[in-house]
Amino acid sequence: MRDTRDPSNTLESLPACRASRPRRGWVQAVLLACAAGALPALSGCAGQGAKAATEMLPNESVVRVPVQVDLENGGQARGELVVTVFTPQGEGRHPLMVISHGRAGDAAGRTKLGRARYATAARYFTDAGFVVAVPVRLGYGATGGPDLENSGPCGDRRFTPMFNRAASEIAQVIEAMARRPDVDPANVVALGQSVGGGSTVALAAAGPAGVRAAINFAGGSGGDPVKSPGKPCGPERLQETYAGYAATTRMPMLWIYTENDLYWGPEWPQRWAEAYNAAGGHAQFERLGPDGDNGHSLFTHAPEKWKPLVRDFLRAQGYAMPEPGAASGQARRP
Repeated sequence: MRDTRDPSNTLESLPACRASRPRRGWVQAVLLACAAGALPALSGCAGQGAKAATEMLPNESVVRVPVQVDLENGGQARGELVVTVFTPQGEGRHPLMVISHGRAGDAAGRTKLGRARYATAARYFTDAGFVVAVPVRLGYGATGGPDLENSGPCGDRRFTPMFNRAASEIAQVIEAMARRPDVDPANVVALGQSVGGGSTVALAAAGPAGVRAAINFAGGSGGDPVKSPGKPCGPERLQETYAGYAATTRMPMLWIYTENDLYWGPEWPQRWAEAYNAAGGHAQFERLGPDGDNGHSLFTHAPEKWKPLVRDFLRAQGYAMPEPGAASGQARRP
């Protein structure tokens, strides 16, 4: 979820535009041109204005990735995801980090997402040598389109189909990014926050090509910090969902939660992790102490608390994560 206390989590709005369905190969050409510097800031519409241009960092660009998502009724949803890309220093191919956002509780909040950037986290990973991609999924912010992530009423949550749809979009972004000449397609790490974290668990279960590890920050769905703090809807069913994903997951995961997460409470995340590992998963579970008024926002609110955990986890997977203050671009893939 968006944490407005964190100035690094800048959210920008891109003007809406209409375009015909792109031809096959379009996304590859776009991504290659962007990586080569021929298209420094692709938004899908010409003339975004001076303000948007000045807000872009020197290593930041925006691309659109066409996706199609299978629905339970046999149909498909289609759209173009707005994806913000940050590139590290140095020539050659780099590992890829894909960061997936959470979900606001109402349509207005989802629209306000704009263009998710997570600039502080992106800077940390680009300094470590990663290309960073931050997609906005269908139904949110600058991407718009149908909402595919409603898991149903509180008494009858259906988490698995919802997470699978989101994971499908993330996987298609990874596939598109893997075509870039500055990305090592065999070295991808997926990271997600809140609903994006649960979607990352689903992605890990699907095992897309090149994804070697995944990180789940406060992952889940069904929480309401105002009406029912610490008492999410359907936590037992979510536990079953996570256990089901574990059965087909082969990659290591890092799960980071906090004691004062008002969406899930202190106990349910640990139960979810225990069920996940008991079913065959490989999750390193870390429950940190309280953070602010609601630890659910740890990812954006307190990067210094999670950076050592993420650094050590990625080092264990073979990534040479630099020490704080080290020169940027030092991390190399295994």
